[in-house]
Amino acid sequence: MRLRSTLLALALTTASLHAQEPVEGPLPPPPAQTGLNNQTVIKMTKAGLEDSIILETVRSHVGHYATGPDDLIALKSAGVAPAVIAAMQAKNSGFATHTPEAPVNLTPVSPNVDDIGVYYKDHDAQWQNMPLELVNYRQGGALKSVLTNNIVKKDMNGHVNGPSAKLELKAGDQVLLFAPAGVEAEEYLLIHFRQHQDNREFRTETGNVFHTQTGADRDSLLFVAKKVAPHMFQFSLPADIKPGEYGVLPPGGANVRGMANAGKIYTFAVSK
Repeated sequence: MRLRSTLLALALTTASLHAQEPVEGPLPPPPAQTGLNNQTVIKMTKAGLEDSIILETVRSHVGHYATGPDDLIALKSAGVAPAVIAAMQAKNSGFATHTPEAPVNLTPVSPNVDDIGVYYKDHDAQWQNMPLELVNYRQGGALKSVLTNNIVKKDMNGHVNGPSAKLELKAGDQVLLFAPAGVEAEEYLLIHFRQHQDNREFRTETGNVFHTQTGADRDSLLFVAKKVAPHMFQFSLPADIKPGEYGVLPPGGANVRGMANAGKIYTFAVSK
């Protein structure tokens, strides 16, 4: 009996020693992650992680969140940022990319649109700078009016050197206005030049001894632009636009007096 007990103890000791030896071969896989939940988000918040880090973690990891009224109150009481709570709700709804911190970008721009100006869309559907030319304003067309006791009145006209623009566009082509803050599309003018042998001309002001009246209606075309992004407006060249020389006149310089004064205009031609 004593011998049997001794042999049993020896067998148990040997088995114990073998159990402590390292096992060769691949290690078993770690337990699968169940994803984030309300408690993990609260834990990260209380640990002092920045809201931007928690927000990105919620967006980029699998998560299952409770977002009922009581759950939302508990999250807010725990100090979870509103943007993070919104991301948790969006994750549950399947719209994780449409959170307040990640709005859909509606700007129809390319890397070339990086400053205030006028742009056109080329054949590759990329926005390009519309050529810019200087416009000089000077008075002309003196005439007398019986209604003003024969006092001489003069028109203010804009002149651009050269008979034609370098850029050619056609009806339906897209134009983008990148406007300064506080400026609306209606403040721009789409000008149809009167073409001469060595310059292009348009009327900007009709002189009057009692008041100043814009005369650009004689040489401007109607266009309707829609706002597509902050400070950005887009329109198509009219379907009935006629062949000729054109320009987009930005606001602020159409009625500048004096021959020495100069402004700028974005120019293009419509081919026949």
